[in-house]
Amino acid sequence: MGRAQKGRDSWERPARRGGQRKRQVFIFTEGKVTEPSYLDILKDHGVPLADEVPVEMHIANRRADSGRKPLDLVEQAIRLKREEDRKAKRAKLEKKYLPQVWCLFDHDNYKYVRDALDQAKAAGIGVAFSHPCFEVWRLAHYKPVSGSFAGVCGGAAERLPFQRGSQDAKTPKVVLPDQILGHYKTARENAERMNGQHAAHVGKWDRDPYTDVHEFVEKALHIGTY
Repeated sequence: MGRAQKGRDSWERPARRGGQRKRQVFIFTEGKVTEPSYLDILKDHGVPLADEVPVEMHIANRRADSGRKPLDLVEQAIRLKREEDRKAKRAKLEKKYLPQVWCLFDHDNYKYVRDALDQAKAAGIGVAFSHPCFEVWRLAHYKPVSGSFAGVCGGAAERLPFQRGSQDAKTPKVVLPDQILGHYKTARENAERMNGQHAAHVGKWDRDPYTDVHEFVEKALHIGTY
């Protein structure tokens, strides 16, 4: 199981003169390619929400080759959160600067996905969750998403407009800037419409299709658009 990787600069150091302290957000991703490439675009092109604390994100398991199932991610996130909470307490950080730890994972017919969601919630770990997979969120950048994928990720991936007959199809797992930039508002609206087709009493682990990545973008990263 890989160790969490952190940014070069320690957030425990005081902000540079004339600079502003940032809230640190550590993210564990299930995928090694798709989610990190998406987050890298947000880091470079995301437009911060006005009047919110700026955020510095770290992909905590970028170089890890194992430990990428949802329960593994949550366990790693819990350990890192304990460590970062201790540092924050020593540094006497204001509440708005307290570090956060998140996981990005999908349903993908994983047997223990509900357990992973429950454990994360109990430990104060944020989760950006998609059902059946992250491609549902990518698809929402282009068109409304309705009906069930029966838990099969391929059904969502096949609907992506750049999957057939395009240069992008050679690297389908990589999210490229031109695939999403300028489409956030559309993605957000399509995701909320899609999620709204499910009854409130249905757990998110049973909602197909579903994604709340847009909530993570705004609540965790304080990004309003890209």
